[in-house]
Amino acid sequence: MNRSLEGRTAIVTGASRLNGIGAAVCLELANRGAHIFFTTWGTYDTTMHTGNHTNDPELLVEKLKDRGVKSLYEEIDLSVSEHIPALLEKVERDLGTPTILINNACMSQSHNWEDTTSAILDAHYAINIRATTLLSIEFAKRFIGDRGSIVHLTSGQSKGPMLGELAYAATKGAVDALTISLAAEIGHKGITVNAVNPGPTDTGWINPELEKILLPKFPGGKIGKPEDAARLVAFLATPEAEWITGQIIHSEGGFLRQ
Repeated sequence: MNRSLEGRTAIVTGASRLNGIGAAVCLELANRGAHIFFTTWGTYDTTMHTGNHTNDPELLVEKLKDRGVKSLYEEIDLSVSEHIPALLEKVERDLGTPTILINNACMSQSHNWEDTTSAILDAHYAINIRATTLLSIEFAKRFIGDRGSIVHLTSGQSKGPMLGELAYAATKGAVDALTISLAAEIGHKGITVNAVNPGPTDTGWINPELEKILLPKFPGGKIGKPEDAARLVAFLATPEAEWITGQIIHSEGGFLRQ
């Protein structure tokens, strides 16, 4: 097994759902030897996801510990900016100074364009761009070491429109600009900054009807799984990827948008 992250500490936000990308990233980083601190926000999951989404952070903790690493989590509302320094302090105290930050937590609420309100926009902005930015800045300020990695999860807004998701598309699109500028700003500290667009990924939201529509759009004949995204995200945190920074990587399995 490749233990290229042995002894490092990683923060992964938004990892409460076992079938989500966040949990898959936690497991892949742990496979490579990293200790994991992940965040959850059950209020959002309960509101936005029903039926086929399993929330069990304690089970994820056990899965991570089975991989020979330390693991802790915290239920935290990242839209409250004051929570962010406290989060970093807790990670430093309990697991050590983190050298990996995966900004996976997001806000996504479907809505018609004419129903867009300031409240909807603010809710998306607070998580998708403000929390992502402030977490990255706090991480970089406290960073100690010769090499660190920040990876944002994005959704390919530059590749085409996302109908019924105007607030999500606008705020996630800003993550691309953040990635490029932040990489230049903090590169001197030895921190790489990249974003990954995993394309449509089966985290429990793809029903049989939607699968029939999506499947022909993948040349390989299969829809992406959380593990597909997790392998790339974890790779970007390894020494092998130290020359990759300021990039928005569209790892979509050849997804055809037309």
